[in-house]
Amino acid sequence: MGGRPQAAPPPRIVVQPPPGPAVGPNAGTTAETLTPPAASGPAKVALLLPLSGPSGALGKGMLAAAQLALFDVQSEIELLPRDTQGSPQAASAAASDAIGQGARLIIGPLLAAEVEAVKPIAAAAHVPMLAFSTATQLAGGGTFLLGFSAQQEVQRVVGFAKSKGMNRFAALAPTTPYGDIAVQALRDAAAASGGDLVKVVTYDQGVTDFGPPIKRAAGGGYDAILIAEGGGKLRLMAPLLPFYGVDPTKVKFLGTGLWDDPALGAQPELEGAWYAAPTPDARVAFEHRYQDLYHQPPPRLATLAYDAVTLAALLGRSGDFSVAALTNPNGFAGIDGIFRLRADGTAQRGVAVLEIHANGPTIVDPAPADFQSLGQ
Repeated sequence: MGGRPQAAPPPRIVVQPPPGPAVGPNAGTTAETLTPPAASGPAKVALLLPLSGPSGALGKGMLAAAQLALFDVQSEIELLPRDTQGSPQAASAAASDAIGQGARLIIGPLLAAEVEAVKPIAAAAHVPMLAFSTATQLAGGGTFLLGFSAQQEVQRVVGFAKSKGMNRFAALAPTTPYGDIAVQALRDAAAASGGDLVKVVTYDQGVTDFGPPIKRAAGGGYDAILIAEGGGKLRLMAPLLPFYGVDPTKVKFLGTGLWDDPALGAQPELEGAWYAAPTPDARVAFEHRYQDLYHQPPPRLATLAYDAVTLAALLGRSGDFSVAALTNPNGFAGIDGIFRLRADGTAQRGVAVLEIHANGPTIVDPAPADFQSLGQ
């Protein structure tokens, strides 16, 4: 989406702080009194990100990707970045300010609590919101979630495993919202494909010794096990899996987009494991360009900001940010593959199935090129 930048860097975007002192979500200007001013000039789009606070580095990385998207598409939209500080109070104040400045679309916020605070403000002003959260309970009512869906990723990798003759599944997951979603998605996907979920082992989010839950997961009786974990925790778990009897030579390890991590290739226990995630090829090119421009690697979620701003810029050419335009059934092509926004507020994505190897993941089942194979 969009052309390649030439020698000049992306234009600088000035970020305004949230207006006024820290306030509660319902203090100050209320959702009922917010009305965007009449449109004039370039369409205004709010970008709500945590540019300070614990998630400040991530927010700044996503803002840099948004700058790159604007430069690539060279749209006439005016981006209104606002710092949410990672808090619901600042996010609601930032949204109110952006709407008051004429924003016709909100991109962000990032965190579920921020989205929850902003949602009624945006809805009352009839301004649609493209949030980066994966909290599906917040979808709908003009709020669309661009975050990667654990449900879709589990469905994708389980469907591929089933096509390879695997029928009995197990789950190893933390007792977190993400873990709960992954387990339920595995249950649904197994049932839909005629398979069985024969074992579920959960563990507390704060556990540091993964031996006991892995011991409970051992014992066989299943063809594949979904491990709803990623990052450092997965790297700690990996050598314990065969040690305690979860043998990767007998059981296929399955993962979600949390496994979209090159460092996992250094874990020999995960060699040959499958996970569902966007095809990495386009992202690699994006990462090289980002590195060249900003002299640091982008955060993983930078592509979401790039795709969201590019989508807004493309819609800005016609000035149509309506729900009908956003939910175009033909969808959109982004760095993370094809996606389309559905009426229920979720994003349907085409993801690939990848296999872990020491020299990098390989694609064992490509992402779909269109939505025909994904259904409705």
